[in-house]
Amino acid sequence: MKTIAIATASLFALASCSAYSDASAQGSPGTQAATDRIADGNPFDTEALATFAEPWAMTFLPDGRLLVTEQAGTMKIVEMVGAGDARTAPVSGIPTVDYGGQGGLGDVMPHPDFADNGMLYISYVEAGDGDTRGAVVARGLLSCDAADACDWQNPEIIWRQDKTTGRGHFGHRLAFDDDGYLWITSGERQKFEPAQQLENNMGAMIRLNADGSVPADNPFYSQAGSTAEIWSYGHRNPLGIAIDANGNLWTHEMGPAHGDELNRIERGANYGYPRVSNGDHYDGREIPDHHANDGFNKPEAWWYPAISPAGFVIYQGDRFPGWQNTGLIGGLSSKAIIQVSLDPAGSEELDRYDMGERIRELEEGPDGFVYVLEDGENGRLLRLTPAE
Repeated sequence: MKTIAIATASLFALASCSAYSDASAQGSPGTQAATDRIADGNPFDTEALATFAEPWAMTFLPDGRLLVTEQAGTMKIVEMVGAGDARTAPVSGIPTVDYGGQGGLGDVMPHPDFADNGMLYISYVEAGDGDTRGAVVARGLLSCDAADACDWQNPEIIWRQDKTTGRGHFGHRLAFDDDGYLWITSGERQKFEPAQQLENNMGAMIRLNADGSVPADNPFYSQAGSTAEIWSYGHRNPLGIAIDANGNLWTHEMGPAHGDELNRIERGANYGYPRVSNGDHYDGREIPDHHANDGFNKPEAWWYPAISPAGFVIYQGDRFPGWQNTGLIGGLSSKAIIQVSLDPAGSEELDRYDMGERIRELEEGPDGFVYVLEDGENGRLLRLTPAE
């Protein structure tokens, strides 16, 4: 079992961080509270706007309305109607999803030209033959006859994850970059070795054209026996994806027992799982740590104890000047928002804001405020505004 409380790729030491002793880092995996860097005071006020049933993802549309997915298979459109208030309505046309465990309705993302083409992308889990399932990504037209009457029409599945048994580690987070490429995180489905096997698309970062076709400059496009859509591999369960102002692609992923990671994604790179990890298997078996010259991309930052990262936004607004060009990560087990620097020369945790609830998702709104979804049956939509 690892004995480092919190670390980055450069093993930074922070005076404000209380290091765990070897004894304090012992215990059952997942039981050690990640509280070493709780900020003294949150620099924001919190407004609760609405409540959802197991919310999983959200995205803003060009007109300022918000779409929220609920894991069991429903989507809501949210209109801000006043201070501390929001009106929600269901979006019809969402397909039946395979709901259970970590599976169900996932991410939602408008096409970069949504204002002109109305194209909306969603990810969800679908059932296969026998007791198998896998994530899919589909696109369709969002048609709204009225502010509270929206329908997702003419859906077309453009990507399928290889199907296998189990109900975990689907990943299926989505992002578009400035060149219009669609990125998909694909978890290794708790099967370990597929993340090291290029003949399948599990445990990988996927790069596609907006119509689902594969770009010819993908690193494995012409390599026999490999999956052309893969951009990088050796990933476990990436549940956050964002692109910084310089076009760098960043993801975070849950480690096994601890060892959660922040990664900068590079073309054709292998990130090591399950051959290396700064965490260990849940049954206590050790996994070799990342080390120099091992042939794998090591994380830019990593956490022990676990923060259980979910949701990720790189803040670009001016409402919170101290957050500009830094990443904000939602923490499930840590019940916090974790702020990280995004310097390819060395990233680190900058601050941690205690939220008191599991945090599933974050987005920057068109107003420059930060919107947060809590996890669970009564997950609230929160708006963070600068503290008075």
